[in-house]
This record gives sequence, C-alpha cells and structure tokens, in this order.
Amino acid sequence: MKKASNTTEEYINQLTGDRKQAVAKLKEVIATNLPKGFVETIGCGMIAFVVPHSLYSDGYHCNPQLPLPFINIASQKNFISLYHMGLYAKTELLKWFTNEHAKRYKFKLDIGKSCIRFKKEEQIPYELLADLAKKMSVKQWVDVYEKNYKK
Repeated sequence: MKKASNTTEEYINQLTGDRKQAVAKLKEVIATNLPKGFVETIGCGMIAFVVPHSLYSDGYHCNPQLPLPFINIASQKNFISLYHMGLYAKTELLKWFTNEHAKRYKFKLDIGKSCIRFKKEEQIPYELLADLAKKMSVKQWVDVYEKNYKK
C-alpha cells in the first residue's frame, strides 16, 4: 500500500521496478509538453497537472478550494492510468486521440470517460501523449470547463 505523498517525487519514489520508470517517464512527457501555466502537484492522491488559483481563482466546482484539475497520473493495482479532463469535456479532442491511436499503434486502446489505462508499461504511447498534452492551453481548458461544468 502506498503512503500519501506530498510531492510528485515522493509519489514516484514509492513505486518499484518498471512501474517507477514508466510513471516517471509519463510525468516527464506530460510536464515537458503541456502549455505554459499548468502546475504540477499532488491531487486526489495522484500526480496532478492543474490550473492554479492564480490563473483561475474559482477553482474546481466540486471543491472550489482545489485548483482546477486537468491531467492526473496514477499507479493503480493493475495498470497505470492517465486522466485527461479535456478528453471527457471536448468530443473533438477525444475523436482526434482515438483516431491517432488507431493510426499509430496496433494494440487496443483501453479508455473510459477521461481515463486511459495502460496495463503494459511497454505499451504506453509516450509520443501520442506528448501530442495530446500540447493540444489545449490553460485558457482553452478553462473555456471548455466553464462551458461544460460551470453553472
């Protein structure tokens, strides 16, 4: 059982073997390719990339004290997961992602509403995820979020 982590480094250092390397690489790919403004932190017990209150003071509608979430990475029991809120909120982005995955990779995509699951570390599509991370700026995410979720 993992202990609660205060930093992304603590989170990764609790992992072992291939899982540790895969999560570290996935975090680095996302951090390197996200547009300026997103902040790396721990959120909901996972590695999180969020819109900080300094850029969006309203925060997350479920709990305004939290920054607006965008992408989370988690090491689950049977897989590594990447949660991308933009895929859930913007149909065009989801279509682009699923089409690109089918073009680039032969293995089946395991995806839920916003959750992409990777059961085999060697099948994490780092290049495609880098492209996905570049697709939405902080402003674009806030606009999509407000259109879809803010009442």
